[in-house]
Amino acid sequence: MLKKIFKQTIQINQIPKYFLASPKPNFPIDKIRNFNIIAHIDHGKSTLADRILEMTGTIVKGEQYLDKLQVEKERGITVKAQTAAMTYEYKGEKYLLNLIDTPGHVDFHYEVSRSMRSCSGSLLLVDACQGIQAQTLSNYEKAKDNGLKIIPVINKIDMPAAHPEEVAENMQLQFDVEKEDIHFISAKTGVGVDGVLRAVVEKLDPPKADINKPFKGFLIDSWFIKDQGVVMLVQVKDGCIAKGEQIMSCAFKKRYDIFEVGILNPEMTPQNSLTAGQVGYIFTNMKAVSDARVGDTFHKPDEEVEPEQGFQEARPMVFAGLYPDDPEDYMQLEKSIYKLALTDPAVHIYKESSAALGNGFRCGFLGLLHMDVFKQRLDDEYNLDCFLTTPSVPYRAKLRNSQKILEVENALMAPDDGLVEHYEEPLAEATILCPKEYVSAVMNLADERRGEQKEINIVDEKRFKLKYTFPLSEIITDFFDKLKSATQGYASLDYYHSGFREAKIKKLVILLMGEPVDSLSFMVHERRAHDFGKNICKKLKEKLPGQQFTVAIQAKLGSKIIAREEIPALRKNVTAKCYGGDYSRKKKLLERQKEGKKNMRSIGRVQIGKDTFVDILKN
Repeated sequence: MLKKIFKQTIQINQIPKYFLASPKPNFPIDKIRNFNIIAHIDHGKSTLADRILEMTGTIVKGEQYLDKLQVEKERGITVKAQTAAMTYEYKGEKYLLNLIDTPGHVDFHYEVSRSMRSCSGSLLLVDACQGIQAQTLSNYEKAKDNGLKIIPVINKIDMPAAHPEEVAENMQLQFDVEKEDIHFISAKTGVGVDGVLRAVVEKLDPPKADINKPFKGFLIDSWFIKDQGVVMLVQVKDGCIAKGEQIMSCAFKKRYDIFEVGILNPEMTPQNSLTAGQVGYIFTNMKAVSDARVGDTFHKPDEEVEPEQGFQEARPMVFAGLYPDDPEDYMQLEKSIYKLALTDPAVHIYKESSAALGNGFRCGFLGLLHMDVFKQRLDDEYNLDCFLTTPSVPYRAKLRNSQKILEVENALMAPDDGLVEHYEEPLAEATILCPKEYVSAVMNLADERRGEQKEINIVDEKRFKLKYTFPLSEIITDFFDKLKSATQGYASLDYYHSGFREAKIKKLVILLMGEPVDSLSFMVHERRAHDFGKNICKKLKEKLPGQQFTVAIQAKLGSKIIAREEIPALRKNVTAKCYGGDYSRKKKLLERQKEGKKNMRSIGRVQIGKDTFVDILKN
C-alpha cells in the first residue's frame, strides 16, 4: 500500500521554484475551502503546511515559512496561528484554499480554538513513530465539538521507526474513521501530500456564507505593525468589504476607516475587496490592539448584523512577577514589555512594586510555555536582562457576610484570614497517555498532586488513557517533568482549565525575628503548607549571613507556626585573654556576653539582600 503511494505522488523537487501570482479575488463560495492542521506538538504541522504551500506554488522550496518567530524556529514549535491563501487546480477548476497553521502545545489552545471557528474541516495529523498522543485526542474532540469534518493523516512514514499500519488501526478505533480514508504521507519529502490536497477539495464543505447579505466579519487574530497600527485577520462570514469603506465593532461600537484589505499569500498581499467565505486581513486606523478583541464581529455602520456567538476569550491562568536585573533598566523594560504585548494580546500586564525587588510587573500568561516564550522573546527581540518569579495561579476568596468574591492573583493581595469564608482554586481536566507498565507510577504521582481519577481506558495493547481532575497549582510547575521521569519519557499530557472548586487554601507568611516579610507571602494548600514552609525556611537559613545573635526563621499559616529554622549566633571567645586565675572572672565575662546578646536580640534587625530574595523567588 505504501509503495503505491510513493509511486503515485509528485516529489517536491518537481515543483517549479517560483511564486504563484496572488489568488484572484471574488472566488465563488463553492470554490473556497477553509481548513486547519491539528496535531500533538512536533508531529509535523508546520512542515506539512510548508509542503502544501510549495506544492500549490505559493512559495519556493526552502526553510519553514509559517513559523516566523525566532522562538518558534529555535524550539521547533508553533506559537502564533498563521494563515495562507493559495490556489489549487483540481479537475480543470481552480479552488481557493485558506490554510491556518495552529500551535500544538496546550498553552496555545486558544489559537487552535479560534482557527477552528473559521474552518469547515481539519487535517488530523499523527506521527507514524509516536502514534496518538494526549493532545491528538484533545484537538480531535475540539474539532468534533465545532462540527468540523476530519481528514486523518499519518505523517513521517519515511522514518525507520515508523509503524503506520499499527497507528492506522489505532486511529480507526479512537476516531471512528475508515482505513481507506487515512492518508499516509511524509511532509518532509512530499510523499502523499497531493492526495491530502485532493481530499480537502473533495471532502470539505465550502464555507457557509452569503455574498448578498450585509457584511459580517469574524475576527480571528490581530497584530501590530510599527508606525502603522493594528492589522486584523478576519473571516468574511457574509457580504463583502473593500478599501475606503467603514466598519464597526459589535463589542466596542467604534468605527474604523479601512485603508487596505488583502490576503496572506503568505505575505500580506493587497486586494480590491474581500468577499463572503474568504479569510484575509483588514488594515484600519485602529491604533490599540486591545480594541481588536479576538472573537469580535465587525459590520458596516449602517447595516446591523447578529454577532457571532460562542467564542471564549483567552484567560490567563499563570501569574509571575517580571523584574529587571538592574533597577535602572526599569523604564526600558516597561517600554519593551508593552511593545511585545501589542503582538500578544493574551498577556495581561500590571505594574507592581516590591520592597525587596523594586519596581516590576505582574504578568498573566496562558501557561508555563507561554510564559517562557514571552520571556525568551523579550531576550531575543529587546536584549533585556530580567527575571521571572516563581509562577502562581489565581484564587477566589469568598468573603464572610458578603456575596463578594475577590480574585487573588498574588498573596500580597489576599485579605486577612478572618475576613475570608473560604477560598476556591482553579482546576484542570487532564488526559494522560502512558505505556501500561507505567500506569501504577502515574497513578501514584497523580495521588501526590491531589488528582481525582475520572476514568481509565485502554488505547491499544500497549497504552492506557487516564483522565484526572487536578488543582491547576499542582501541575503548572514541575508536574510534566515528574511525569516524564516516572514513565521514562513515554507519557504525554494535555490539560485545560475547567473552573474553580472550594479548597483549604491559606496564606503562608515567613517571619524573621517574629516580624512578617511581606515579599515572602504565598498562597498554599493546607496539605502542602508544612513541606513548602519548611523548604523556604531552609533556603533562608542557607542564604542569610550569621549575626551576633540567634536568628529565628518561621513559617506561619494562619495563626499557627508550622516550620522553624535558626541561624546560630556568631560567638566571640571572650575568655581568650584569661590564662588563669579564679573561674569567677571567666563566668563574669560569659554572663556579660550573654546579657549583651539578649539586648541585641530584642533590638536587632536582619536585612534580607535583594540577591537572597531573587534566589528564593526566581523561577
